[in-house]
Amino acid sequence: MPASSTLSERASKALLAEYGVPIAPERFVASAVAAGDAADEMGYPVVAKLNGDAIAHKTERGLVKLRLGDRAAVEAAASSLLEAARPDDGDVDVLVAPMVSGNRELIAGVVRDEQFGAMVMLGVGGILAEAVADVVFRPAPLDEATAVDMIDGLATQKLLGEFRGESAVDRGQLIELLVGLGKLAGDRDDVASIDINPLIVEPSGRLVAVDGLVEIGEPSVRTTTLRPRPTDEQFRALFEPRGVLVTGASTHPGKFGFVSLHNLLANGYTGKVFGTNLKGENVLGIDTVADIESLPAGEIDLVFVCTPAAANPDMLRACAAKGVKAAFLTSAGYGEAGEAGIAAQRDLVALADELGMLLAGPNGQGVVSTPADMCVQIVAPYPPAGSIGVASQSGNFVSSFLNHSRATGVGISRAVSAGNAAAVGVADYLDFYADDDATTVGLAYLEGITDGRGLMDRLAVAAQRKPLVIVKGGATEGGAAAAASHTGALAADDKVFDGACRAAGLTRADSIESAFEAAATFATQPLPAGPNVAVLTTVGGWGVVTADAITRDPDLVLMELPEDLMAAIDAKLPARWSRNNPIDCAGGETRDTIPEIMELVATHPDVHSIIYLGLGIQSNQAQMMRQGRFYPDHGLERIVEYHERQDTRFAEAAHELSVQTGKPILTSTELAVADPSNAGPTAVRATGRLCYPSGERAVTALGHMLRRVEHQRARTP
Repeated sequence: MPASSTLSERASKALLAEYGVPIAPERFVASAVAAGDAADEMGYPVVAKLNGDAIAHKTERGLVKLRLGDRAAVEAAASSLLEAARPDDGDVDVLVAPMVSGNRELIAGVVRDEQFGAMVMLGVGGILAEAVADVVFRPAPLDEATAVDMIDGLATQKLLGEFRGESAVDRGQLIELLVGLGKLAGDRDDVASIDINPLIVEPSGRLVAVDGLVEIGEPSVRTTTLRPRPTDEQFRALFEPRGVLVTGASTHPGKFGFVSLHNLLANGYTGKVFGTNLKGENVLGIDTVADIESLPAGEIDLVFVCTPAAANPDMLRACAAKGVKAAFLTSAGYGEAGEAGIAAQRDLVALADELGMLLAGPNGQGVVSTPADMCVQIVAPYPPAGSIGVASQSGNFVSSFLNHSRATGVGISRAVSAGNAAAVGVADYLDFYADDDATTVGLAYLEGITDGRGLMDRLAVAAQRKPLVIVKGGATEGGAAAAASHTGALAADDKVFDGACRAAGLTRADSIESAFEAAATFATQPLPAGPNVAVLTTVGGWGVVTADAITRDPDLVLMELPEDLMAAIDAKLPARWSRNNPIDCAGGETRDTIPEIMELVATHPDVHSIIYLGLGIQSNQAQMMRQGRFYPDHGLERIVEYHERQDTRFAEAAHELSVQTGKPILTSTELAVADPSNAGPTAVRATGRLCYPSGERAVTALGHMLRRVEHQRARTP
């Protein structure tokens, strides 16, 4: 067989049928008379196609005749099809099948992505498949829970329910089909792609595949480029070293050797600090040495390298002789610098392996570990202590995450720039964070991917232990080239990556801000027990916009308020309140209204989560009074203090009720960014939680949490 070939329609459908794909009843005949006999037996209308070993795509050649209503039409069509056969079509015959039609068409199949391997695909099919591009992917093989997640992941859910008087799609049959395709891709590594389009939804909701093609190629050989993860001892040397050596320490404030030593000393690191300098100068109170041999043995775990690439092999050997177990290299001139740099990087990795040393970087920006009060990096800032573990292929985005940490008050446990990730990649750091007592959630920026399936396999194991949030820049190298409306044409790299993330249980965010907010939510809020969300607002418009965001989320539910909860709220608010969800207080608040209503909502068993809007309004007025020319006369001082005290109470009530009930209560106000000094967001930060800049962003973060809960629940025996 050639390197790549498409099976005939007969052979393709026979193979698909073995794996549970529902194929329309059909006959293969050799003459026009036999075609008429077959049509008489089936009943009209029918479709006729020319079938041959070397015929794959028939429509382009006019080899498909539709809606044939009587025997004469069938015989005429069969005759013209047989006459249209070419010598290179191989042995041909005519396929006769019932004319199956429906108002809804799906597309399903398999593509073999260069990075992520075999991926099962499901989407909206028919002639609009490529235009609509509502398609989801998951890695093969897949289980029933993953198949359900695929179906739920389609945006056009209305097509799957009751539609124009027709029954809902038979989900059980669709699940069986998807699982079967995944098994076929797993059993046959020579299957390059499968294309089932259209997959007709009959009025009864049952599915019928009227077209199906299987492409056969060279058997794929799965190899991984991932290295074994460093040991816990090596990671401890990186993140909690007893002593740190900065090589290339400099007295010049603009050089890496000065900045990194300064940042280490200025942020409270209490371990031993050493430096090398060719002149043996005193740098920031540290008496440096000209050579590593002069340093004590057994007191240094981490070397932070600011020396040129050419000096690094000898430097690493000298450090290993002193007991150093981890090295972070800021040095450039390696994998990013052409063939010579790639060779030098490969040699450096081999040397580190030989020495038993963790090698972070090269071409990285540094490492932060707040449990060790350590900031050894060539850029700012140093974040507050917390439980988010950061790893990034871009050093700049480490800085971005740390800046968000400082702005919001939600702290960081560890942070590292992977640089070229020559020996230790982002997956290694995230896997370590999943076992790290100081870390509750991993947060990562990914860029280039060289072993997608290996990456996801490792991250999936880590994500079983702790939440992992991923934001990705760029596109993978994968994605099969195929004709329009065929499965491969819809294999957009980003959707393949998204499907791999979903299957692995990763939280994928669409921006740096959203990624940090998702991680901060995992780090500071309890997980929701279910989808029901109540919105508590002091102003109607904010509630409406937030309700819209909840409704758009595929998993969250803007719950209908139970009668007993409505009655309880009636006793606290005037009759003009919204009597609906969102719970709009309509300006009827008294001193204790917000905490009391929040408690009623949070303690109700049907409520799983709350989003609270409107914090800081009173303090906003207080600020205007405080800054105006009438303050502190006219009783303004007293009312200013009252307003600010109220907003503080509201923020503290949200925190305390969340702790008490074990339910997430997310507080949102644009003042979190417009005026962070406002008493409302200030009080939220004091509780250790994130104050969201908008209701929509709070909804996004809550949706990420619920999807993790559902993923874990679906895979719990």
